[in-house]
Amino acid sequence: MTFAGEIKDQARALGFDLAGVAPAAPSAYAGFYARWLAAGYHGMMAYLARPDAVARRADPQALLPGARTWISVACNYYTPDPPAPPGAGPAGRVARYARGEDYHAVFSRRLRRLRAWIREHAPEPATVKIYTDTSAVLEREVAQRAGLGWIGKNTLLINPRRGSWLLLGELLLDLVLDYDEPVTVDYCGTCTRCIAACPTGCILPGRVLDATRCLSYLTIERRGEFPEEQMPAADDRVFGCDVCQEVCPWNRFARPSADPAWQPSPHAQADLVQWAALDEEEFRARFRGTAIRRAGRDGLVRNARVALGNAKRKT
Repeated sequence: MTFAGEIKDQARALGFDLAGVAPAAPSAYAGFYARWLAAGYHGMMAYLARPDAVARRADPQALLPGARTWISVACNYYTPDPPAPPGAGPAGRVARYARGEDYHAVFSRRLRRLRAWIREHAPEPATVKIYTDTSAVLEREVAQRAGLGWIGKNTLLINPRRGSWLLLGELLLDLVLDYDEPVTVDYCGTCTRCIAACPTGCILPGRVLDATRCLSYLTIERRGEFPEEQMPAADDRVFGCDVCQEVCPWNRFARPSADPAWQPSPHAQADLVQWAALDEEEFRARFRGTAIRRAGRDGLVRNARVALGNAKRKT
């Protein structure tokens, strides 16, 4: 077995469901990304447009001089909707990826172990850097190059055997390894279910996402008031949105994850009345160690109040 094969086996032993190896070549999407930024589709996420971040996304050499190889890993985080607790008030929906542990922490732990294993077993000294969705990496392009799937019309990575309920992470190395074949076929074909189902119409032709209209952006990244014209589309969603994945035909192949890290925990049970009244101390205590903290107390309370308003309009 090659060293690349041993790395992939070790990645799976550490809890990753998929692993692939790709050359650390300049991005083929640099021009696409520049046009996306120029159109303002990143909204308030100014960190995406910083010149240093744009440069790092364009060429991995800006991340690690001498970089030769990407290791792309993925975890299936799909779990069914948990039953509502008895006697609960109006409930809100939390995106599946945020119902368990904070994936940044989980991936960081596992990737540190994989990095240590690589350093111990590599045929020569290796520099290895870890990326867990907190740095300037076009991770879906890396995953596609590493053979993990293709980028769907909803702009998410889709694996033909597991669907799109996947969290991604990467290692960047200065070693040359045997590379996997990239996925070059568009298996979405003529299907447009994700585009038709999107509550806000944020999925545009050409695999372009207008993040300023995406409910994941509106409920997590956007600060300040919730756009009034998008309130009905939010429905009962208080953190993120899974609609484009729920309608994707490829997700019929998805199987519930048995990984303890992704199992729904009590913090994901969104009692709208309680969440709409959270103070800062309660927010920090309840959501410590979860991805939901990203929205901030003010954002989460705002979202819960929008969802409560939508529930009242339905009655």
